[in-house]
Amino acid sequence: MELINQHTKRIMEGCKERARAAGLSFTNESLEYVVTNRDLIELSPKVMIPTLYDYWVHDVEVLRDKGKYELYPHNPYETVINTRPPISFYNDNNPDWLNVMIFYHVLAHIDFFQNNLYFRHTWDYDFTGQALSDKRVIAQLRAEKGRFVDYVIEFARGIDNLVDFHGDLVDLFIPPEAQCSSRLDYYFDVFLQSEKKVSISEYIKEVNRYNDCLKSNGEQGEKTFFGEAERRYPELEAHFIRSGEARPAKKRDLLRYLLDNSEFLARDENIWMRSILEIVRKTSVFFQPQIRTKIMNEGWASYWHERLFLQDDRIKGHEVDFARVHAGVTSMPRLGMNPYALGMRLFSHVEEQADKGRHSFAFQRIQDADTRKKFDSGAATGQEFIFTVRENLCDYLFLKNYLDQDFTDRHSLFVAGKRLDQQRMVWQYYVKSRKAHDYQQMVLSSLYHPPVITVDQTKGIEGSLYLNHTFEGKQLVQEYIANTLVGIEYLWGSPVHLETSEAQAVAPSASAKQEEQQEKEITWQRVVYSMNEKVLSKKRL
Repeated sequence: MELINQHTKRIMEGCKERARAAGLSFTNESLEYVVTNRDLIELSPKVMIPTLYDYWVHDVEVLRDKGKYELYPHNPYETVINTRPPISFYNDNNPDWLNVMIFYHVLAHIDFFQNNLYFRHTWDYDFTGQALSDKRVIAQLRAEKGRFVDYVIEFARGIDNLVDFHGDLVDLFIPPEAQCSSRLDYYFDVFLQSEKKVSISEYIKEVNRYNDCLKSNGEQGEKTFFGEAERRYPELEAHFIRSGEARPAKKRDLLRYLLDNSEFLARDENIWMRSILEIVRKTSVFFQPQIRTKIMNEGWASYWHERLFLQDDRIKGHEVDFARVHAGVTSMPRLGMNPYALGMRLFSHVEEQADKGRHSFAFQRIQDADTRKKFDSGAATGQEFIFTVRENLCDYLFLKNYLDQDFTDRHSLFVAGKRLDQQRMVWQYYVKSRKAHDYQQMVLSSLYHPPVITVDQTKGIEGSLYLNHTFEGKQLVQEYIANTLVGIEYLWGSPVHLETSEAQAVAPSASAKQEEQQEKEITWQRVVYSMNEKVLSKKRL
C-alpha cells in the first residue's frame, strides 16, 4: 500500500476544483492510496480502517474472502473512509480517465460524510487515530489477560447493534442556550412516561402547552408551565426531589446500560472489561450512519460522478468506456435492488420535481395523471433542494418521502412474487404489484433496522436483568438467542430474561395461494427466554 503518484494526485486536485465549482463541499486535505487486491481483502474485515483493533473473526473473514477471490476474481473500483483527513483506496491498474470518474465518485462521498447531519458525531475527531489508540489498549490487555479479552470482545460485539445512536446524536444538536432544566427533563422523560404512563396524545398536549407558555410568558414560561402541572399532579415535586435530579438511564442502549449499571463490571478485578465495552460501543456508533445512509450515499456519489465526468474535457476519446463502466455500476435490476442505481435515479427525480415545483401541496392534490405530467410552476430550485435532502435525511426518510408513484411508473418498477409450478416443480416469478407503496415497503424492509430492545426495571427477580423486545413484525433470529444471552449474562453477572414474540407453527401448504393466506393468519405468542448459569429456558406468557 502506497500513496498515489504526483501525476495522479494532480488529476485528483483538478477534480476537487471542478467539484467545488459545482457546489460540493469538503476539506482540502485527503489521502489516496494505491492498493492491491490482497490489501483490499485484508482491510475489508476491518471496514477499511487499517488501525482497527485485531480480532480473530477478522482473520476468518480474510481467509474466506481469499477463497472467494480465487474462484471469482473481481476488482472494486474504490473505497473511501470517513476520517480526518478522508482516506481512499484505489486499484493499481486504473487508467487516468477511469481515475477521473472514480475521483468524482469519492469526492461526492466525502461531501456526504462531511455534510449529512447523521454523521455529525464523526466531524470533530480522526477515527483512525482513535482506533489506533484503542488497538493498543486491547493489545496490552490481551498480553495481560490472554484469551479472556477475546471472549469479552465477542460478548460485546454480539450486542453492538443495540446502541442508542439517535440518543447520542440528538445531544449534539441542542445548543447550550436551549438546554432544558433537570426538572423539565424529569417531567417529560420520567414522570409522564414511566410513572404516569400518559397516552401519546396527552404527552403531545403537554409539549404544546409548554411551548405556548414560553411564547406567552418568555423567561417566566417554565414557571407558569409547572404551576399548572403541579395543580394537576400534586405529587410531582416530591417525586422530583426523590429522583435526585438524575437523568434517566438509557434503557435503549444495552451496552451503555451494562457499563453504567453492571455490578459485575464494577468489581476491581473486572474493571478492564469496561474499556473493551467502551471501545466496541464507540466503534459501533461511529459506523451507524454509514449503514443507515447506504442508498443515499451511493446514489449521491453516482449522481455526481455522472454529472461531473460528462462535463470534464478529460472524457474525450473515452465516452464508450465510461458508458460501459457507468452502466455496470448504476443499472437497475429487474429483481432485487441496486443502491447505486436507485439512489442516483431518486436524486435525479427529486431534483426534477423541485425544478417544476412538484413538492408543493397543490401538486400533491392533483389526481389526474395527464395534469400531473404537465404540471410545471417553473420553480427551478432542484439543485438547492437536493443539497438540503443530502444534508438532513437518512435512507428511511429519503425513500419514505420521495419514492412515489410517479417515480415507480417512470422506471417501470414492481414487486415480484414467487410461486411453485407443481407440474414442472420449478419456481415461477411474476409481477405481484406495481404500486409505489408496495415497492417502497419492499425496499424499506431491506434497510438496516436493529431490534428495539429495552431494559425493563419493573420486571424480573431482584438482581436479574429483564429485556423487553418491542415487536415490529419480525421475530429475532432464534439460533443466535442462546449465545447472545450467555454473553449478556456474563457481562451482567446475574440471570438474564428476554421477552419477545414468536410465530406459532403453521402447517405447510402445497400451493402458494394457500401459503399467502396462511401468512396473514399467523399469530404471535409472547415468550420469555431465561439464561441462568449458561442454561437456557423458555416459557410462554
